[in-house]
Amino acid sequence: MAKLGTIFSEKGCKALLCGSGELGKEVAIELQRYGVEVVALDRYENAPAMQIAHRSYTLSMLDGAKLREIIEKEKPDYIIPEVEAIATSTLVELEKEGYNVIPTANATLLTMNREGIRRLAAEELGIKTSPYRFAGTKEEYEAAIKEIGIPCVVKPIMSSSGHGQSTIKCEADIEPAWKEAQEGGRAGAGRVIVEGFVEFDYEITLLTVRHVGGTTFLNPIGHHQVGGDYRESWQPQPMSDKAIEAAKDIAGKVTAALGGRGIFGVELFIKGDEVLFSEVSPRPHDTGMVTMISQDMSEFSLHARAILGLPIPSVRFYGASASKAIVVEGDSTDVVFDNLEEVLAEPDVQIRIFGKQEVKGHRRFGVILALDETVEKALAKAERAYAKLKVIVS
Repeated sequence: MAKLGTIFSEKGCKALLCGSGELGKEVAIELQRYGVEVVALDRYENAPAMQIAHRSYTLSMLDGAKLREIIEKEKPDYIIPEVEAIATSTLVELEKEGYNVIPTANATLLTMNREGIRRLAAEELGIKTSPYRFAGTKEEYEAAIKEIGIPCVVKPIMSSSGHGQSTIKCEADIEPAWKEAQEGGRAGAGRVIVEGFVEFDYEITLLTVRHVGGTTFLNPIGHHQVGGDYRESWQPQPMSDKAIEAAKDIAGKVTAALGGRGIFGVELFIKGDEVLFSEVSPRPHDTGMVTMISQDMSEFSLHARAILGLPIPSVRFYGASASKAIVVEGDSTDVVFDNLEEVLAEPDVQIRIFGKQEVKGHRRFGVILALDETVEKALAKAERAYAKLKVIVS
């Protein structure tokens, strides 16, 4: 029987977020709706989730000793990884000692680097993926490109939001792509994955929730990326019945192998009725922010319910929806969002401003959400709202 005690009491429930960005902030909000005490960790001060958590700590989560020190001090009921760069070996040790890592320490270990999850899907589960090779040295990298062929995509095995990712279209791109991957990895220089190009019609995120009552698949989410970084998403992505069933089959197999409870963002390539596995995140997905307007329970609400062992009898879908990332460019700690009355003038438009303080280059500072009769109308509505937004970078 699921029960929750009074906050700050011995019987209260405590969750510790390893990562406090915009997605972690929404998870914190949903957990707090159930009276859960939230402790937020991140590598920089005043990260979005830190701003609403009960307590916070600033540290590199690759520092296993410091991470352990905080966890042993706080003694959380749930440890919830929200970033790729984390001392996964420490989480494995802590889980063996009785701590509850979401969804599991092994799932975190496998998915926080592309090598673990790709080998699990392709080599252990026999799921079809794009051709790939891993490389740890410059020589191995060059050999991998010869085997895979040009064009190809190069990514650090640990990165997010497109950081360190490059497309090699000719031999002149090989050297810059290696440098980009070494500088853009979450854990610094290291191994890379070289992926061959596959022909696909579109790619989706299939949000998959493992909970006390079984597994729930949400409507597929289509998305548009720039340099591997999400810019727009929409729900539902039109798909054939055969493709949807194939996508659910793959997502079900991968998430079952990872185990535990929570939401997983399963990324897939679709070509007609054929489905190829790409990646999976054992936590809410940035493209899934569209669920904040498309459903009665967002991906964050579903994650919280699954973590706490609460039932998810159904998910009510409101209709065709879209999200558009607010990407700010510049070098500043002074960003102002203006003309909001015009941004929100149309019905069924919402905005979330994450509370980030600094931009160096480009950074996602918020998202616009829209609901309409069709996906095309929802995307157009989100675009109109975005066009009215005035971002002032001083």
